[in-house]
Amino acid sequence: MQVQLYDTTLRDGAQMEGISLSVEDKLKIARKLDELGVHFIEGGWPGSNPKDAEFFARAQSLQFQHAQLAAFGSTRRAGGSAETDANLRALLDSGTPVITIVGKANDVHVRDVLETTPEENLAMIADSVRFLKSHGRVVFFDAEHYFDGYFSDRDYALQCLKAAAAAGADCIALCDTNGGTILSRLVEAVRAAREAVSVPLGIHAHNDTNLAVANTLAAVEEGVVQVQGCVNGYGERCGNADLLSVIANLKLKMGLDVVTEEQLARLTEISHYVSEIVNMVPNPFQPYVGASAFAHKAGLHADGVVKKESSYQHVPPEVVGNHTELLISELGGSRGLLEQIREAGIEVELSRNDARHLLEVVKEQERRGYQYESAEASFELLVRRSLPGYRAPFELEDFWVVQRRATRPEDHGREMQTEAMVKVRVGDEVIQTAADGNGPVNALDAAVRKALISFYPTLALVKLVDYKVRIIDSAAGTGAGVRVLIESTDGDQLWRTVGASTDIIEASWLALNDALEYWLLKRAPERRERA
Repeated sequence: MQVQLYDTTLRDGAQMEGISLSVEDKLKIARKLDELGVHFIEGGWPGSNPKDAEFFARAQSLQFQHAQLAAFGSTRRAGGSAETDANLRALLDSGTPVITIVGKANDVHVRDVLETTPEENLAMIADSVRFLKSHGRVVFFDAEHYFDGYFSDRDYALQCLKAAAAAGADCIALCDTNGGTILSRLVEAVRAAREAVSVPLGIHAHNDTNLAVANTLAAVEEGVVQVQGCVNGYGERCGNADLLSVIANLKLKMGLDVVTEEQLARLTEISHYVSEIVNMVPNPFQPYVGASAFAHKAGLHADGVVKKESSYQHVPPEVVGNHTELLISELGGSRGLLEQIREAGIEVELSRNDARHLLEVVKEQERRGYQYESAEASFELLVRRSLPGYRAPFELEDFWVVQRRATRPEDHGREMQTEAMVKVRVGDEVIQTAADGNGPVNALDAAVRKALISFYPTLALVKLVDYKVRIIDSAAGTGAGVRVLIESTDGDQLWRTVGASTDIIEASWLALNDALEYWLLKRAPERRERA
């Protein structure tokens, strides 16, 4: 059984709230989809906007190795003719070898949305398919709202499929447009479609009931040979079937070679690449490709994975380009802790007793609000501080932060002014400095750096690039503890640190302290004596 992969990220995926693709974005994603081994790439609707028209014009120069480009549009207008329909002409002018047209397969939509007769809708489908086929194109027909239409008026929904098939459609995609069909009803409607027409069938499932991937796989089991979806499950409302999960399941669970092993191993890379292009934060819990897809937190799981990887992983993560991760938490065990230390490249020797003691420290820290799962630098410092003989490169002995809301006479406005004063110990020397900032964290950071820069000049390279605050116990209201996660860089590498306290300034300082100490530990030269 040969199953075709049809990607609609550039059209249906771009309809997701928060996504807006430029022509250049679409060209970049199209190249990646071709590398993945997708058979058809739906580029957009050339008759709907100038951007899609430009994309198809520029896409003519793309040299695809695996994919064919498809243009998307609708059937002719009610009461019109295919030969003079502007939309169908735009589809032909796009120059793509494949054209996909959408038409209604639901009696309710025909009457209430198209506001035409059932007979005219059947003619619109047949005329449009026949016209495009007469120009030598491969034509796919998307039977919109087919499943809802099947359970509204079974005979009419099947007549729509028959009209497309009789006119020469090369494939008919059954669309769960509202995403509300459950598995058993979908299977029933797919079987009816297979009995009604002999042309190949496809499946286009939306995810409004969180069943898009399951429905897609069930349709394949019923003989559907084309699967439509979007990278990372992007799409309108709750999204479309996640094509990456579909690909992995087809190959790894159903034994269908829709892509090569090399292409499958790029699944995670391509997921992250596309999320970067569309400017959407990757979902860490996304199956197969998410950062947490093969992460283990509980001690029983972590211990089992260390002994035998398959004990708590349904596939080897490397086959989809991902990796196993053992998380440090109060739920973990000492064996998992030792494995995490090894995987993190922390070159320390710990016995099982040392690891058990360190695990108790981790549990106590997490009770106070710390989490080390996303703060690898703070975790390494926690390990090193537990060793005898560790000496911190500096210590903050005391600090004061003063804030006031001052009046600006020049524009009759007000602004916050902040000053931080610190006492920092480096070796046997104590330095007291002060600095202004645009907030307490910025002022505290500036004052500490001012004290340290004469000992560690290269500390000027370190910059804070992200700062997140999380409430630990929301039930406590304004008295709740907070956790601060900081991401820092020296222009070469990134590292993350964490601090927790009932005081947001202290939590910020603890995370900031770790950020500076980690860099001095890992990257800075020996401190120099002040003149």
